Amino acid sequence: MRAVVQRVYESDVTVEGNITGAIKEGLTVLIGVEKGDTENDAKYIADKVSGLRIFEDENGKMNLSVKDISGKVLAVSQFTLLGDARKGKRPSFIEAELPDRANELYTHVCSLIRENGIAVETGVFQAHMHVKIYNDGPVTILLDSRKTF
Repeated sequence: MRAVVQRVYESDVTVEGNITGAIKEGLTVLIGVEKGDTENDAKYIADKVSGLRIFEDENGKMNLSVKDISGKVLAVSQFTLLGDARKGKRPSFIEAELPDRANELYTHVCSLIRENGIAVETGVFQAHMHVKIYNDGPVTILLDSRKTF
């Protein structure tokens, strides 16, 4: 499972002209589910997102988590994170999990983050979404539950 985590001061997702999720200070997390991912991969991503210390403390040092600052998470499913563009110019998505299982694990990640005491807003799985991200810093962290990078 892969995730792109962005520290934001504001973010929202719109589907068919309607905002389905919106946050102020917190994290926007784009989540891609890979074939073979399990609940353990979901737990790894949820724990990392919940505990990443990428918000500044009173000394200006990145030392606080999203929970520490009472921030929220905007979680958006994004199968294109599994795109492989090493050959040619058109990415291959054959490593992306099938939709039903991908949605199950994406939803599980969101539930686990909520269980950690963090409010989660979401997009709509498999919908065409417009995601507005006001990255703060910018701070962007890449996560991979298989630790391939």
